[in-house]
Amino acid sequence: MFESFRRSTSEHLDRPRYHEDFRRHYGSGIRSLRKLERGQNFKERGFPSWEAFAVGEWRTAISLIEEKREIYSAQFRKAAELGILERRIRVVEFPVTPYVQWELFVLRLRVELGDNIRVLDSRAIAEIEAESLVPEVVILGDEVMYEVAYDDDGNAAGANRIVDRAAIEDTSASFDVLYQRSEPFGEFFAREIAPLEPPVVNDQVAAR
Repeated sequence: MFESFRRSTSEHLDRPRYHEDFRRHYGSGIRSLRKLERGQNFKERGFPSWEAFAVGEWRTAISLIEEKREIYSAQFRKAAELGILERRIRVVEFPVTPYVQWELFVLRLRVELGDNIRVLDSRAIAEIEAESLVPEVVILGDEVMYEVAYDDDGNAAGANRIVDRAAIEDTSASFDVLYQRSEPFGEFFAREIAPLEPPVVNDQVAAR
């Protein structure tokens, strides 16, 4: 699984070039977007909810997520207008990291607004990941896919752009298999996330 992805060649794009390329392809007539998110610790500076989470203000962090409602609603309206089916898999390790605990509250809002998100317990893919983790990837139709890149500190650092059609087809097929294996977001959230106490945030989370 994901063998073609790992063998494919890519071109690195910094964040502005990645966002520009993404927008261009997103509006080009594609019919699907697949996103596989694997990392367990990221930094989302500039997102007020994450900033509050990073300094241990859990209640404030959760309440600030609501500020994204109209932004997310607009995104989903645009996807519907363009005829794009968007699906996302969120891989979760146990014990759940503070970042993932926070992020799943963000994803809960997205699901409420119509996003198609499923959750995959990393233990269920241990055999698949015996040699390497499944990729952090965004696939736009059959045109292009991006290996989303982060620096060693968890900050977004652009993406590696892949346009090999065979690799895109193979990676899409692998995504679809995992999507079917994954659990509906609401069931996972109610069982594994809702009962958790507010996370203890390490002092290094917000370090710059």
